[in-house]
Amino acid sequence: MEQQVKVSQEQQFNEVVLIIQQHRSKASQAINQEVLLTAWHIGGYVSAKLKSEEWGRKVVSQLSEFIRSHHPEIKGYSRSSIYNMVMLYDEYSSLSFQSTVQKYLRAEFVQPLAGQLKDHTKEDLDSAISPHINAQSLATPIPKILTYTTLTNLIEITCRCKSDEERLFYILYAHKEQLAKRELQRCISNQTYATLLGSKKNMSRGLLETYPNAPIIFKDTLFVDFLGLPQKHSEVSLKSGLIEHMKQFILELGKDFIFMDQEYNLNVGASSFKADLLFYHRGLQALVAVELKKTKFHPRDLGQLEFYLEALDRDVKRSNENPSIGILLCPEADKVVVEYAMSRSMSPTMIAEYKRILIPQERMQQQLNEYCDHFLEDETDVK
Repeated sequence: MEQQVKVSQEQQFNEVVLIIQQHRSKASQAINQEVLLTAWHIGGYVSAKLKSEEWGRKVVSQLSEFIRSHHPEIKGYSRSSIYNMVMLYDEYSSLSFQSTVQKYLRAEFVQPLAGQLKDHTKEDLDSAISPHINAQSLATPIPKILTYTTLTNLIEITCRCKSDEERLFYILYAHKEQLAKRELQRCISNQTYATLLGSKKNMSRGLLETYPNAPIIFKDTLFVDFLGLPQKHSEVSLKSGLIEHMKQFILELGKDFIFMDQEYNLNVGASSFKADLLFYHRGLQALVAVELKKTKFHPRDLGQLEFYLEALDRDVKRSNENPSIGILLCPEADKVVVEYAMSRSMSPTMIAEYKRILIPQERMQQQLNEYCDHFLEDETDVK
């Protein structure tokens, strides 16, 4: 009886914690929105001054110095910060970006934030500050899509991404994965845009049929530059390095992965086998076995992985969980050999390559369309 009361009390305490977390989340979102609006309006105001040649670049430095000397309590308005705000406004107020958003998402994502026209009108600024203020920045309200991540992330995305499609992807990806700045920086450096949206001929029919969203969940290339591996290395050094740097490796895989064990023991008949790495994917509610190879992909490797998945599904998987997934991670894979191997495989498997150093990848628009469709489905489910 006492134990039941204790459990019931803990549940009630958890409900209180949930209330706190929900309100903190709302408060954080409100603060982020105001920070974005401030940067947007300053960026638009200064942009209009520069384009009209009323201001030269020297004036922006003078503005920064004026704020610093006359209002030392106001932080974060250095010359470079102000130019970042101008860049933010110019990039995301452009017809090009707004057309891209409408192409892949819906028109509502380029609509202005609710209430922003009412709260931040030219008349408000004129009456509060000066009858001579130029509020052209308010002619283009901030689009809703920008509120899906933080100002810091938006600046990072704007500075480092070359196309509107790439910027749109990272805004959505940062929102979905709740990426902090350093995590986002790594995702941009290792070209998550290309590796997540690339060709999916490395996935089996079984994986694509069992998990239709697999193409936008699993990358075809993982970068393990954080391991500092030499060109010639053993599977043991690869495995031990991944375990030692598991936090970075999970960020490479995706934040929904939970590490369970290394060399997971699978007893089948009188024999014992070991899966290199075992994870659990929270979103898919499935076990994920990762098998490591130091050599180029060979079709026989796939048979070993499928055997492990069968053992996991029969002896480890719980009744409420979905079929186990297998990832074969190798340094190199012949695309034609992979396609042949995958074409008849009905097990949920895929082949992924790991790269010791960062390499550039090409941009692909069709897969971005699929990613955005998935994002819209998630938004609908939330509502």
